[in-house]
Amino acid sequence: MIGWIIVGIVVVLALLWVGIYNGLVQARMRTQESWSQIDVQLKRRNDLIPNLVETVKGSAKFEQGTLEKVVSLRNALTQTPTDDHQKTMALSDQLTNSLKSVFAVAESYPDLKASNQYNKLMEELTNTENKIAYSRQLFNTTTATYNTKLQSFPTNFVAKIHSFKPSEFLETPAEEREMVSVSFDERGL
Repeated sequence: MIGWIIVGIVVVLALLWVGIYNGLVQARMRTQESWSQIDVQLKRRNDLIPNLVETVKGSAKFEQGTLEKVVSLRNALTQTPTDDHQKTMALSDQLTNSLKSVFAVAESYPDLKASNQYNKLMEELTNTENKIAYSRQLFNTTTATYNTKLQSFPTNFVAKIHSFKPSEFLETPAEEREMVSVSFDERGL
């Protein structure tokens, strides 16, 4: 009788161990999948940039330095190792800011703003930037879930034995966290 109780306890513990282990694997996979979604959106944006550059180049007076910076950042981003999430996102943030510069400078070119191809590319890039932002949020959410499991009892015990490592959150660059200063002229405008 005691033998069966011991066997029952061992079976229950084994099933609990397997369940915890599988839960950790699933949480880690969700984190990896959410990074993959970011990677997909970054590739989509990288694929759109050459079309944008060619469209904007058509405006003879368009600032060459702005386009060169976008192309340079795009190339750096495509050459970054896929497992270096922080560097990838830092370059991505720089590229996003450079694209904003392209859009801002393009405001001075009425022919460019009237171009259907330019407007379509701007819309696609804007949608892609929104998807990147959403994917970053999803990655941080899945990372929080996974890391919580790694630190909670009894999963932390199983995680340590099987060498599960925490995932790093994607952080907002310091310059984007700074307060934007607003000033008014003497008329309050």
